[in-house]
Amino acid sequence: MRYKEEVTADGAGVEKITGLVRQLLLKNSVKDKDIEKAVLAAEEAAEGLLGHASADARITIFVRSFFGRVMVVLRSKGEKYDPVPAGKIDHLIDDESDEMVQETIRGILLKSVASDFKYLHAGGINWISFTIIKSPRAQLYRTLGAMGLAIVVGLILSMVVETDIDDIINDYLLIPVYTVYLNALKMVVAPVVFFSIATCIMQFSDLSELGRIGGRAITIFMFTTLIATMVGIGVFYLFRPGTPMTSIMDTNSVQKITSQTLNISIKDLIVNIVPSDFVEPFVSSNMLQLIFLAVLCGIVTGRMGQYMQTVRNAFEAFNDLFLKMAMVVIGFMPVAVFCSISSMVLKVGISAIISVLGIFATFLAGLLCMITVYCLILAVGARVNPIWFLKNYIPTMTQVFSIASSNASIPVNMEACKRMGVPKKIYSLTIPLGATLNMDGGCVYMSVFALALAKAYGIEVSGASIVAMVVSIIVMSVGAPGIPGSGLICISVLLTQMGVPAEAVGLIMGIDAFVGMFRCMSNCTGDVVTSILVARKENLLDMDKYRAGGGSDL
Repeated sequence: MRYKEEVTADGAGVEKITGLVRQLLLKNSVKDKDIEKAVLAAEEAAEGLLGHASADARITIFVRSFFGRVMVVLRSKGEKYDPVPAGKIDHLIDDESDEMVQETIRGILLKSVASDFKYLHAGGINWISFTIIKSPRAQLYRTLGAMGLAIVVGLILSMVVETDIDDIINDYLLIPVYTVYLNALKMVVAPVVFFSIATCIMQFSDLSELGRIGGRAITIFMFTTLIATMVGIGVFYLFRPGTPMTSIMDTNSVQKITSQTLNISIKDLIVNIVPSDFVEPFVSSNMLQLIFLAVLCGIVTGRMGQYMQTVRNAFEAFNDLFLKMAMVVIGFMPVAVFCSISSMVLKVGISAIISVLGIFATFLAGLLCMITVYCLILAVGARVNPIWFLKNYIPTMTQVFSIASSNASIPVNMEACKRMGVPKKIYSLTIPLGATLNMDGGCVYMSVFALALAKAYGIEVSGASIVAMVVSIIVMSVGAPGIPGSGLICISVLLTQMGVPAEAVGLIMGIDAFVGMFRCMSNCTGDVVTSILVARKENLLDMDKYRAGGGSDL
C-alpha cells in the first residue's frame, strides 16, 4: 500500500501528518504501542521539517506499507539543516538557545523511536525517511519470492531458449553470482567461529561451568545423531522406496565424485583437532581446529593479568565486526537464492527430480519426523512450548535452506538464538559446535538414500550390514565438512562399503544440491534446539523473548 498527501507547512500540517500515520496503522491492525511510537516519530520529523521550510512550502508525505514494513517519507522545500544535531545535552543547555536544545532533543527522540533514519538535502528540498515498523519476516518474504520467481524463470528459459544460450546464462551469470555470494559467506565463517567461541570462553570465570555446558551440548548432538540415523532407517522400511532406475548422469561425472575419498577414523579425528600452525585452520575453514584454537585463546586470556581486559575488548570488537559483516552479506540472500534455484532448474530439470521422487519423499518424511523429535525435546527436555519455537524459527529455516551450508549458516543461527532468548555465552559455543558435530539431516539422508539405492540395484542389506552402516554414518556425520557437496562424497563412501555399484551415485547426483538444502535446514534446526535446551537447563533462557508474545511453559 502507498499513500500520498500534501499538507500546509503550519501547525495543522503536523496534525494531518500524524493523523494519516495513525489512520494507516489502525487499518493494518498494528498494536497500540507501535502506533504511538510511529506517531511520535512522524511528529518529531514533521516539526523539524516545518521549522526550516520555505514560507510558501507545502509538505508532501508518503506512507508505504509492504509485507508488514511501514515507512514514512517527508518532503518539503527549505534550507538545509541537521535533523539530529551533534553534541551533548548538558553543553547545549548551558551555552545554546532554547531552539537548539529543542532541535537536539527532537533528533534524539526521532532516532530512538525510528529505524533506518535518513536525511537528504538536494535541489533546495529536504527529504526525511524512516521506518516506523520493521517486519521481522521481510527477509523471509523476499527469499520465498526469489525462490518462486527463480523456478518460473528457470522453466521458461529451459522451454523457450536454446540449450547453448541456457548454458551461457548459467555459466556466465547465475553460477558466478551465486559463487560470489557463497564465497563472501565462507570468507567470514572462520573468523566468526573463532571470535565468537573465544569471546564466549572469556565469559566463564569457572571452567567447570564451561565444561558442563559444552558436555551437555555434545551429549545432545550425539543423541540426536543416533536418533536421526534410526529415523532414516525406519522411514525407509516404512515406505520402501527404490524401484529400478537408470542413471541420469554420464559416466565421467559419476567417476569424478566416486573417485573422491573421505578417510575418516576416530583416531585421525582426534589427532587432527590440534593444528600444526595457527593460520591453516582459517585458510581451510577446519571447524574442529578453529574450535580448539578459540577455546585455547579464551582460556589463556583469563590468565594474562594486566593485558586481559585489553585482549578481551579486542576480541569482542572483532566478534562484532565479523558478525555485522556476515549480516550485511546475508542481506543479499534473495539475489543468491534466485541464481541458485534458476541454475538448478536449468541444469537438472523437472524430469530428473521426478525420477527419484519416491526416495526424495521418503527423505522428507524422515526430516518431518526429526522436526517432531525436536519438538518433543523442547517439550519434555526443556519444558517449553515447541509451537513458538517453530513460529520464531521458520524465517531462519528459509534462510539456511537457501544457504545450504551449516558452516555458512552460523551467523544466521546465532541471530535466531539471540532473538529467542538464548544468551550469547550459550549460543556462541553451541552453534559453532553444532555446525561441526551435528549433521542430523545428513544422517537421515545417508540412511534413506543408501538403503533405497541398494534396493534399486537388488542388493540385500543384512542386519550386520545395517549396524556397520549406522556406525559409519555417525562417524562421517562428525567428520564431514559442513559445506555444499559433501553429502555426495559421504554417500559414495557408504555405498562402496555396502557393496552397491559406484554408478548408483549418478541416480541422485542431479538433485543433490536441492537435497542438500533440506539437509542443511534440518542440521541447523537441531543446532538451535540444542542451544535452547542447554540454556534452559542452565536456567539462562529468557522466556519472555522465547514466548514472542504468547507462548507458555509446559
